[in-house]
Amino acid sequence: MFETTDLNVRNARIQTLFRLLFGLMTGLLILPVLIILSMLTYKGGPALSIDFLWLSPVDGMTAGGIFPALIGTVWLVVVALLVSVPLGVAAAIYLSEYAPDNWLTRVINLAIINLAGVPSIVHALFGVGAFVLFFDFGTSILAASLTLAIMTLPVVIVATRESLQAVPLAFREACWNMGATRWQTIRRVVLPNAVSGILTGVILEVSRTTGETAPIMFTGAVFFTPFLPQGILDQTMAMSLHLFVVSTQVPGVPEELPYGVALVLIAMVLVMNSLSIALRMYLRGRKKW
Repeated sequence: MFETTDLNVRNARIQTLFRLLFGLMTGLLILPVLIILSMLTYKGGPALSIDFLWLSPVDGMTAGGIFPALIGTVWLVVVALLVSVPLGVAAAIYLSEYAPDNWLTRVINLAIINLAGVPSIVHALFGVGAFVLFFDFGTSILAASLTLAIMTLPVVIVATRESLQAVPLAFREACWNMGATRWQTIRRVVLPNAVSGILTGVILEVSRTTGETAPIMFTGAVFFTPFLPQGILDQTMAMSLHLFVVSTQVPGVPEELPYGVALVLIAMVLVMNSLSIALRMYLRGRKKW
């Protein structure tokens, strides 16, 4: 009896110790984020105003607002999503549901993993050669978005494949026993139950595409333009490139201006991610398993 009590006390102490250890590790991860956000808010807050969000840069980009860069970033992210999400989901469906387990699929999976580790500057050079020169899209939103889509495609494929494989096999077998085809099973059962996990890949893609600079610097984003893009073949400003420009290339910029741009950029990412997370939680709550 006493040995059992001592064992329970020791286990409770060990559990408390590990809970405190993991809590401390989590706090150490969150602390730098809070420090960065606090610094940006303190130094960039004075720059924020309605005019800052709705006006174009003036006086050699040392004053004015960020509206063209804001709209350009939305263009780039939306077009990249429209390209990469359908393509990534289709590839993941094939690899997860149709492709046999052989040397070819293993090579494809290895290529996807390696593609995720390629530096962004390499993707930029690929985008210049493939989309700007070979397909003759020129430096445009389309070329930049396609480059971003290729760069983030592995994230969508991996997240979708993991979500599809997480759906219980019993769901598929029940459909097959009822006479449903493989595609009917995927479309009506597997995909609806995996959509919340697919959104995880979309969230990661939004975060990365919003903050990338090198791929769009060579393929579609420009130093300055007073006009808003009218289509996907136009050039555009972008928040990430604008932040780089006002921080390093333009003399005489007020100190609060780059911090204000960075604060708005992070706010954009947080808003987009929050909407995606809210949708994911809603869809996950509708699961029956």
